[in-house]
Amino acid sequence: MNHFNNIVKQFLFFSGIVFVAVSCSVVQQGQQMAALAKCEFRIQSVTNLRLAGINVQEIKSISDLNIMDAQQLLRSVAGSTFPLNFTLNIEARNPNSSVAGMNQLAWILFIDDIQMTSGSVNQKVTIPGNNSTAVIPVQMNLDLKQILKGKSLDAIVNFGLNLAGAGNRPTRFTIKLKPTIMIGKNPVVYPGYITVKTEFVSQ
Repeated sequence: MNHFNNIVKQFLFFSGIVFVAVSCSVVQQGQQMAALAKCEFRIQSVTNLRLAGINVQEIKSISDLNIMDAQQLLRSVAGSTFPLNFTLNIEARNPNSSVAGMNQLAWILFIDDIQMTSGSVNQKVTIPGNNSTAVIPVQMNLDLKQILKGKSLDAIVNFGLNLAGAGNRPTRFTIKLKPTIMIGKNPVVYPGYITVKTEFVSQ
């Protein structure tokens, strides 16, 4: 009987430890969600900008390309696909004293007010407090031939050039964000989308 009582006591003790650990974890997640609600976001930069595999990071028009790259670009745009690939860097700033966090970030990308693509960053992101920042790189892979169907070949090429903007500030871009954070085992999704451009905006 005493042996049984000892087992019960040990079970209750370890159950209590697990409960406290889980409770602390949930409280911490709740604090991160509260801090996230006050964070600000902006598009910091666009990098690794490639059109049909050609680096066009600093290119403003097709005349800025060398002959070989220009010819490759024209051949590609006449084909069935015309890929545009780049990394859009989203900067989050946390004005709180506590850490903010999210488990997922859904997004919708617009260029020149045209909806281009959508997706999500499926990894945990933490943003330190006291006005610290964190950069969230989002890889974009588009087919301009499909998105700009009906446009002339020149219009498609020109659309893809000079996207980085002066000083790599992508003023032609807008991205809408919807963060999700896990509270225990339950996902809490931000209602609606946060519209983000090159200047910091809060939720």
